[in-house]
Formats: sequence, structure tokens, C-alpha cells
Amino acid sequence: MLSYAQDVIQNVIKRNPGEPEFHQAVKEVLESLQPALEKHPEYQKAGILERIVEPERQIIFRVPWIDDHGKVQVNRGMRIQFNSAIGPYKGGLRFHPSVYPGIIKFLGFEQIFKNSLTGLPIGGGKGGSDFDPKNKSDLEIMKFCQSFITELYRHIGADTDVPAGDIGVGGREIGYMYGQYKRITGLYEGSLTGKGLTFGGSLARTEATGYGLIYFVDEMVRDHGKSLKGSTVVISGSGNVAIYAVEKVHQLGGKVVALSDSNGYIYDAAGIKLDTVKRIKEVERGRISEYVKYHPEADYTEGKGIWNIKCDIALPCATQNELNENDAKTLIANGCFAVGEGANMPCTPEAAKIFINNQVMFAPGKAANAGGVATSALEMSQDSMRYCWTFDEVDSKLKNIMVNIYHNVSQTSQIYGSENNLIAGANIAGFLKVADAMLAQGIV
Repeated sequence: MLSYAQDVIQNVIKRNPGEPEFHQAVKEVLESLQPALEKHPEYQKAGILERIVEPERQIIFRVPWIDDHGKVQVNRGMRIQFNSAIGPYKGGLRFHPSVYPGIIKFLGFEQIFKNSLTGLPIGGGKGGSDFDPKNKSDLEIMKFCQSFITELYRHIGADTDVPAGDIGVGGREIGYMYGQYKRITGLYEGSLTGKGLTFGGSLARTEATGYGLIYFVDEMVRDHGKSLKGSTVVISGSGNVAIYAVEKVHQLGGKVVALSDSNGYIYDAAGIKLDTVKRIKEVERGRISEYVKYHPEADYTEGKGIWNIKCDIALPCATQNELNENDAKTLIANGCFAVGEGANMPCTPEAAKIFINNQVMFAPGKAANAGGVATSALEMSQDSMRYCWTFDEVDSKLKNIMVNIYHNVSQTSQIYGSENNLIAGANIAGFLKVADAMLAQGIV
């Protein structure tokens, strides 16, 4: 069965050259599935692996728009609809210069299993553009978003594919795209999530990914006799996920001492002042270095190095492969006992292996980072019902989902002989649900 998985991995590399992020994601998942493949030989007979690594549909299109100087600009847009075995495609749109098909395939493939773990009926997909919203005016962003959705609208819908936000796509961008979708189709439906509260958005959606990460990590450490209360926490990033992870850590009695962005990181031994970070990042759209202007007792360091800070719990919440093997060794040497991934694949495979081999509790992103998409699915439900749950109702549902994900992943890792390896547990648990649905639906 390992040979079966390896053959599929090699075929993916051959058929998708120059896409290392996608190769890494496929390799990480498929190599961990051996126990499940041995127990279920029917998966190989039905070609489940060959089918699950190939997107059901890939849409690539041009996005022309006019900037504030009257010049025509052209970007590339894409949507990769990976797997709809358990529900309509669900996954974010990323607007960033680094976007290309390999990144979107990696994210879409991960989304299949993340969405499966939520227990909700949503398939996996992802999309985006190489458009960079930084230093663009609101008018330029509106023009781009309207052009982007003018092509994409024909491929999405409440029961087909429901995109959400991701890097570079927040409430402003979703609003522009939803308005254009509604104008073109005449449909007032839940075709996108992350909408404003006045037109179908869900309370707690903004907080969901960060809160969900902490709910998962809290359950994990408590299951091992530890506690977030009184723990020192380091978080990379300073965007939406990081901000609300800080908020929930503080609510549970922990202390976050460091945050970062792509330029460098801040360290505040007394604890990060969240109101300042929110003002810098959410209102002023500034850099994290500005924190020290408000709190001169804190330190700012240019460049990488945040993982050198001593902590009990580390939460990488920025981008893929940001925490490497040397970072992992440093964290362990400094007494870190738990790591929770708040981004998509932020730890390299070598770093993850070091954590697991050294009995550091490790929460993989496809499980710990599922709170955002889970709450997006709750938004879809509210849109379909023409109803709005309170913040506390949504937050309670989110917490239950994340706690259930932890126990599902933990139990699956034990059943399939990978005790305490939540990476294998998450991959297998997410895979089994999708694979069984694919079997039941025949060769499609």
C-alpha cells in the first residue's frame, strides 16, 4: 500500500512540474494514509488516491481593470474546485503576488481534509489572483474585484461553490465581489462568505479562525494535563488569525509576548497590548514595528527570529513553511511543550517531525486552523435559513466543532497506530469521510 501511495505521489510530481507546495502537501497527506489504505484495499481498487489528487475542475482567467491613472492593468485569476464528494466547494480567495496554480492547488488540496474534519457538508476548493491589494486605492480594489467576479460568478453559487476570504481578501473585497455577483445574477444568496453583518454575514466570523485555533490547542493541552492559563505564548503574524488568537489566549489566562509581520517582530515581556495591535493593523493598516511607538518598553527586531523567544506554546499563524527544523530545535531547547498551526502548513515537514519525535504536542493546520471555514459553513446555513444566530450561539457552535475535531483526530491516530501523531490522525480522519463518499457515488 505504501508503494501505491508513492506511485501516486510520483505521478503528481510528474504531472504538476514546478509546483513544490502542492507536491509537499500531497506527499505529507498520502504517506500518512498507509494504515488506512492497508485496512481498506477497496480504496486502491476504486482509484481513490488518483482521483483525490486531481482537481475536479481548474478555472484560469484574465482580470482586466483600470487603475487610478487610467492605465489598463491585467492580472490572472483562478479557482480550483478540488473535491465535491461531501458538499459544495468551499475555500478562500487569496489576492497576493505569490499566487500561482501550485499555491492554489496546495491550498485546495488541504481544504478537502480540513473541511471534512469540521463534520459539515462542504467540499474543498481554493482560488485567487496575483493582484496585490497593498497600496491600492479603494476605487482600484473595487474595480479589480468587480472584474474578477464578472468572470468567476458563472462558476460559483450557494449549492455549487462558495468562496470566502484569505490573504488580501477581507470584508471590503468580499463586499465588492458580492455586490457584483448580485448585480449580474439577480440572486440574493449565500454565494460568498465573510460578508458584512448587514447583508448576510455571520457574527463571530472575524474571530473564528483565531478563536478556533485556541479552542483546539486548549483542548489538546488540557488532555495532556497542561493548561493555557499561566502559559507564555509566541504567535507569528499579526493579521486576523493572530489578532484573535491573542484575544482568546488572554481570555483563557495565557500571556502572548510576541507578534510579527513580514518585516520583523515585536517582543513585549509584559504581554502584547491587543488594542494597540488592532489599531495599527485593522485601522491604520500599518506595520507591526509601529507598536514600539506606543509602548517603548517593548522591543522590535527586523527580520526573522521570533522563534528564538522563550515560550511554553508556539503558534505559527503567518504563512507556509515559516517555521523550520532549526526553529523547532530552538523552541524545544527553550521548553516549548505545544505548537499549534494557525496557518496553512506553516511548519516544514522536518520541523513537524522533530516536534512529534520530542513529544511536543503538535496541532496540524488542517485541524487546528479549521475554525474559519467551519464558521463560514455556519454562515451558509444562516443564509439558507434567512436567519442570524447571536455571537454567543455561533461561538458555542465553533467551540463544539473544534473540540470534536480534536477528539476525532486524537482517537483516529490511536485507532490507526499513530498515537500522539495528530498529523496522521487529521489526515486519516479527513480522508476516510471523503473516500467513503467517493466510493458510494461511483466513478465520477
